Amino acid sequence: MDIIAKDHEYIAATYDRFPLRIVRGKGALVYDEQGNEYIDLGSGIAVNSFGVSDDEWVDAVTEQLKTCQHTSNLFYSDPCVLLAEKLCEISGMKKVFFSNSGAEANECAIKAARKYAAAKYGAERYNIITLKNSFHGRTITTLAATGQETFHTDYRPLTPGFIYVEVGDLNEVVEQAKTGRVAAVMFELIQGEGGVLPLPQEFVSGISQVAAEYGLLMIVDEVQTGCGRTGEYFAYKNYGITPDIVTLAKGLGGGLPIGATLLGEKVQDVFTPGSHGSTFGGNPVVCAGALNILSRINKNLLDKVKEKSDYIMKELRGAPGILGVTGMGLMIGIETSKPAAEVIRRCREMGVIVIKAKNKVRLLPPLNIPDDLLKKAVAVIKAACAE
Repeated sequence: MDIIAKDHEYIAATYDRFPLRIVRGKGALVYDEQGNEYIDLGSGIAVNSFGVSDDEWVDAVTEQLKTCQHTSNLFYSDPCVLLAEKLCEISGMKKVFFSNSGAEANECAIKAARKYAAAKYGAERYNIITLKNSFHGRTITTLAATGQETFHTDYRPLTPGFIYVEVGDLNEVVEQAKTGRVAAVMFELIQGEGGVLPLPQEFVSGISQVAAEYGLLMIVDEVQTGCGRTGEYFAYKNYGITPDIVTLAKGLGGGLPIGATLLGEKVQDVFTPGSHGSTFGGNPVVCAGALNILSRINKNLLDKVKEKSDYIMKELRGAPGILGVTGMGLMIGIETSKPAAEVIRRCREMGVIVIKAKNKVRLLPPLNIPDDLLKKAVAVIKAACAE
């Protein structure tokens, strides 16, 4: 029985996998079992920040593996503490809670917001405003936070206390804030799973003003947009706002599972011993890898991310078969005249891996993808769309 047949036999059928078995890779290139080469513009859904088997990252992870692969959170661990320090220095946040995924990071953010609001205003102030078309995770609570009905259907009853508002409807945000029953507003600055849609600047600025006026916490979900993906360390820096809570995952670990909830001044002391926890959160091996990733995200890299983004946008906008291009940095959505699945299949046949976001083709290449590979991949995308 080959590996694909064994997958169907033994793995829960939660993924509609591409008919491609990746056996190895290096940088922005991956290979199947026949040795066919593919330019990877998905990077594990924005996880492999510096591509596959990056030498520096591998060395950092391997060195920590030789020292200590795990110690419980009953003890101090250098990589965990140093990573938290680095994240606070970059973001301006005050403290960090580490977990294992974006959903867990968002769960922590929700808990922090509710605990803070209950202590400050009373138990009735627990609602959290989220946006329609958002995506915040697949646990029962983060599904409830997700503003897409299609994710709710099979899992009711969901955790109560979430209010969904249309993107751009600032009046509704105000009306809900006036009730005195809202703890926080939670949003992605680019709705990734919703179709790679950046929020309008006016709306984001408005949310920030409403949050300040009514004492709401502002939670920014940077699970997909964080760690340089948009051409800044964090997407909120593109919008000129200061969140109270920021969540990270995906690209932070460079390929190992990690979630991080960054707590601002208001909520820095909301958690006390025993009030939250994670067995594997802050794992030293994962944190060593994340430290390596953060140490290499600098102005030079971020400027190059913006340059690569400008190149992609310029090449694709108005090209035959392309109806529109959205996104920011190296998080790009392409609306095509033919079905996205058809374009994705054709790109794969021509040696380029792209993925999907709703009805769009989605690009999430490694932040350091070489220019020659990027140009070759963009040419393939244009050809696939024009056929």
